[in-house]
Amino acid sequence: MAYTRPNPDDRSDNVEKLQEMVHNTIENMEEAEAAMAFSNEQDRAAIEAKNERRRESIDAFRNEIKDEARNNQGH
Repeated sequence: MAYTRPNPDDRSDNVEKLQEMVHNTIENMEEAEAAMAFSNEQDRAAIEAKNERRRESIDAFRNEIKDEARNNQGH
C-alpha cells in the first residue's frame, strides 16, 4: 500500500462553518419550542433539556469562532 500524504489542514472557512452551525442550531431550537405547544408534559421536558444543551453548544461554537478569528488574524 502506497503512502499518501494527508490533505493540508485548511481552516480558512471554519468561522463561516461555525456561524452556519450556530444559525442551524438556533433554528432547531425555535422549531422545537414551537412543537412544545403540541406536546405532552414529558415531551416538553425533553425539548427543554435538549434546548438547554443546544444553548451550551451555541456558547461553545461562539467561543470557537472567537478563537478561529483570533488565529486567522495572525496568518
